[in-house]
Amino acid sequence: MVSYCLRFGVVILISLFAVSSVRSQEAVETTKPSEESTPEASPAKAKASKEETPKPAKSLEEQMRPEEFKSAGLDKLSEDELQHLDAYLQGYRESAKKKAAEQANAKAQDEIKKANEKTEKAEQATAEAKKDAAVSARTKLDTLVSRVDGNIDGVTGHTIIRLEDGSVWKQVNAVDRSDNRYRATVTDHPTAVVLHTTFGYKMRIEGMPEFYVDPVATP
Repeated sequence: MVSYCLRFGVVILISLFAVSSVRSQEAVETTKPSEESTPEASPAKAKASKEETPKPAKSLEEQMRPEEFKSAGLDKLSEDELQHLDAYLQGYRESAKKKAAEQANAKAQDEIKKANEKTEKAEQATAEAKKDAAVSARTKLDTLVSRVDGNIDGVTGHTIIRLEDGSVWKQVNAVDRSDNRYRATVTDHPTAVVLHTTFGYKMRIEGMPEFYVDPVATP
């Protein structure tokens, strides 16, 4: 009898020890962090969830203070009516943004057009001024009247003649040195006239017959 009681007590102790071990194991498994709640996985999962779910636009009721919402009489509207009003206001905002962007773009294009027109006018005015200057210079050369800058004894074939207006001319037709017609009768600052003809420029110096010249420098 005593032996039976002793064996029964040993069985009870073993059972209690086994139950205690199982409970300890469960407690350890419960406190062990899962893979889904690890610090590395949580931020990525939260970020993915945030990207997948766009933040909804605030409704009219959320944007207004309670007293403003009530004083506007919006608290009397049904949920369906409020949703329709929110949708209308959202569409109005988008339309206003689109219209403002179109107006800004049109204004920018208009400014660019005006700037281009201004540049074209400036370039045209510059071209016309250059053309007028060229015509004026050509006209001046066509009928040039001045005086020889200094003394001159005559021309001998390739004489360089400087006039008082700053122009410089080179004789281009050969002249016989023995031809006294091309000796100057007026040596001190004689009058000189340049004519533009079909065959080139001709110069007439006071007291000498005319001869052909080419412009070397113009004033």
